[in-house]
Amino acid sequence: MPAEKLYAIIGHPLGHSLSPALHNWAFGETGHPGVYMAFPQEPEKVAGFFAAMRALPIAGANVTIPFKVEALRQVDGASAVAKRIGAVNTLYWRDGRLLGENTDVIGFMAPLQGRRFASALVLGAGGAARAAVVGLQEMGVPRVALANRTFAKAERLAAELGCEALAWEEREGFACDLAVNATSLGMKGAREAESPVPASFFKGAGLAYDIVYTPERTRFLADAASAGWETQSGAAMFVEQARAAFALWTGLEMPKEGAYALVREALAAR
Repeated sequence: MPAEKLYAIIGHPLGHSLSPALHNWAFGETGHPGVYMAFPQEPEKVAGFFAAMRALPIAGANVTIPFKVEALRQVDGASAVAKRIGAVNTLYWRDGRLLGENTDVIGFMAPLQGRRFASALVLGAGGAARAAVVGLQEMGVPRVALANRTFAKAERLAAELGCEALAWEEREGFACDLAVNATSLGMKGAREAESPVPASFFKGAGLAYDIVYTPERTRFLADAASAGWETQSGAAMFVEQARAAFALWTGLEMPKEGAYALVREALAAR
């Protein structure tokens, strides 16, 4: 039997991550000799992980908050998308070089394939918002606007990525047929009952897409559904970014239906 290869996820904290369960299941399903482990890192010690990545070596890794920007600095090369976003969430090897990719964009776009939108509003200005804006631009959405509680942050990001910036107070008046929640509002915990927009935001018809996947049915999505909008949870983005990373590491396809079933079962149990 081939020796097991070590794969990892780094971040701080990592207790919530479903990535180890998903990737270890996929290794078993595909017969790939891999084991995937969580490596929680204190921010001041993260350089040690990248040294270990090269020395052990670790065959591939996922990078999550707050190390995605640092990961871009540590690689030998990165995709055009990762450079544009300014962050890496997947590390992999090619010809002895440690390379970086941002599969968040791939994951975000996956459930939107084949769809056309006239205008999109992205709520938030963090890493998820970056991936969403770049993904929407890749899809050719004619008008993309960004709204954030701190307008200066939205303005800086919009200038960097080439989209519109909206003051938070103006978001309800922005007519769109795609609304993306890229904030943490609605996530399981203290702010679970909150939404980044009032229920009255959802006028006409459109698609509400929530990056949050815990819970799978957020207040944002519930309000949208009540107004007759289509909804899309963040579970698809999570699964599809993982499937893209798995393919980079192994050259194999993570079984799609089984991956969705595993994630939904894990989320329901929380």
